[in-house]
Order: sequence, then C-alpha cells, then structure tokens
Amino acid sequence: MPDIFLPKFALPARWIHGGRVLTRPTSGPGSHVVGDPCIVRDPAVGGYRMFLFLYPPGHGQSICRSLTAVGPGQWSAPVPLEFTNPEVIPDGTHKPYIVQDAHRPNEAAQIDGRYCLVSVGMGQSKYIHRGWASSLAGPWTWEKQPLIVGGGPGSFDEKHADAVSAFYFPRRGEILYCYMGYPRQPQPRAVSPFGNAQGAAIARVGQPGVVKLGEVLPPCRQKGHWAAGWVGGMQILPGLKSRWVGLINASPTPPDPINKAIWTEEPPPSLGGFAVCDEEFPIANWRWSDAPLQRLEDIPATARAAGEDGNLWRHHILILPDGGVAMFYNAGHYGQEQLYVKFAAGAG
Repeated sequence: MPDIFLPKFALPARWIHGGRVLTRPTSGPGSHVVGDPCIVRDPAVGGYRMFLFLYPPGHGQSICRSLTAVGPGQWSAPVPLEFTNPEVIPDGTHKPYIVQDAHRPNEAAQIDGRYCLVSVGMGQSKYIHRGWASSLAGPWTWEKQPLIVGGGPGSFDEKHADAVSAFYFPRRGEILYCYMGYPRQPQPRAVSPFGNAQGAAIARVGQPGVVKLGEVLPPCRQKGHWAAGWVGGMQILPGLKSRWVGLINASPTPPDPINKAIWTEEPPPSLGGFAVCDEEFPIANWRWSDAPLQRLEDIPATARAAGEDGNLWRHHILILPDGGVAMFYNAGHYGQEQLYVKFAAGAG
C-alpha cells in the first residue's frame, strides 16, 4: 500500500478523561497491577484484544467486541495468557507486547503466517523473550533462548532489559525492538546518570538473534524537564507533522541508588508525553516534547476521585476507524495501578 494511504497520527490539542476501564480485583489475577496496555485489532472477536501487565501473574488479555465503543464497560475481565511451554521461563513473565506493523497502528503483524509476542522475564535481572502463535488468542510458544539480555559492565542496560515494545517493518524485513534499559553504574550524563533510557535492537526476519543498537532515547539533558529523570516504555506511530511519534512515559525525578524504596529505579511521578523523530528508520535523533500530556496537579478532581493520581504509567494509543483516538494508561501508586482512558476531543 502506498505511504500516502497509510494512517498518520497528529498530536491532539485536547484530551477528555474517559474514566476507569479495568479495575484491580481484591484478590487473584491483577490484584496488584492492571496496566501497560498493548491493543491490536482482532477480527476473530469483531473488535480488539488488549495484552496487559496483569499482576499477579504478570500477563493477561482482555477483549472488546466493538470497533468504536472502547471505553468503560466495553472490556472483558482480564485473564492470564496461555503458553504451551511455560517452563522455558521458570521465574515467570510480565508486560507482554504484540509485534505490530510499524506503518499501521494497532495492527498485529503476521510474519510467516504467525503472530509474535515479546515479554519480560521476572528474574533478578530482567530480560526479553519472544513467543509465537497462529491466533492472537494463543496459546503462545516461547523460543528456548532469550531474545535480548542486559549488556556488559558499564552499559546503559547492564541491570535490566524491560518494558519492551516491537514494530515490524515489512519492506526492510526487520523487527525493531524498543526497550527500557537500567544501568548498574552511572552513565556519562550530567543529568540523571542512573536514569533508565530507551534502547533498541533489530532482528532480521528468518535469522537468529538481534543486533543491539544501544541507547536511542536517554533522559532529557535539560534539568527539570518532565523526562529528565528516567524513561519508560514507548509506542511508535507514523506521524503527520513528524515522520514518527513516540508515546512514552517518563519522569522528571532522577533515580537515587542510595534510596532503597520499592520504586528506587522509577521514582515518582511518572508522566505521559511524546517524542518525535524525522529519520526514515526511527533509531536516532529523537526529540522530546516540551511538556507532558498532563501534570498531576492538572488532573481534574473527578478523575482523581476515580484513582488517577500518584503516577501516570505506560500509555498506548488506539486509533479508531473514524479517526478518533483513545489513549489507555495505568495510573496509581507503584504496584497499585488500574487502567484508564482518555479520548481526543471529538472522539469517544
């Protein structure tokens, strides 16, 4: 399909809070975290399938049987994913993400007739692995070897490779993996030397292994900027004014390794926002937006009362058939997160 006919994403000027989409139950799957959404169209259900961080156990899926009504009350209660060989990852997995067509947002890529899922192992050092299935409903079969592991001493991802997202470029025959790298040692940055950064790796379809590209989007160098502390997970979309738009969560607060709180590596607040890139292949020269989507103090009282407070975690955009835009994200204090939605003005 010629590029002129492919969807392009323009940054909306205004968003409307749509409320809570999925609520944490008091016990069982998802009783701690319901978030980190990844949404793809699924013709088998007449709507969408959401893959998410459902903890415990760490992974889950939810279904919406409409292509247009995607707000509260439209999504099924999430259930864990099914795997044919869970023993490959003995410590369990979390934060699943479906490989999507880079030029068609929310379209799961079919590669040699199969769908591809990536997720993050929950060992002491997080790493990324990959699975395959003939249906988006699964079951998924893991490859026996990890896909991406932490780097060597002093590298930006020495401690963890986390929060992966993945995009298929059919013309190149390549999958671009974006992930959150955590350092063990200070990085050569004047601002936030211990801050997590966005890294990237490339896999050639049909060939084993990946080529790691290193750090592609570090914390902003401007002290006090909304993304100057650490960088979270990223969704890449083809842009209208810029060639590529990255939807990402980040924080102005640099990590302090002396602080041993549970959120040491990701101190609050987490905020959602954008970065843009004009390269043909989005692996360099990303630029941060000046301001986040919303600061905590600007959240309306009604949204705060529904639980949107503390942190605004990983964000994901769903582009609707009429061109409307829904943005899903988990909000709440670390480990106590629920899923919410905003709509671009005029959508819903």
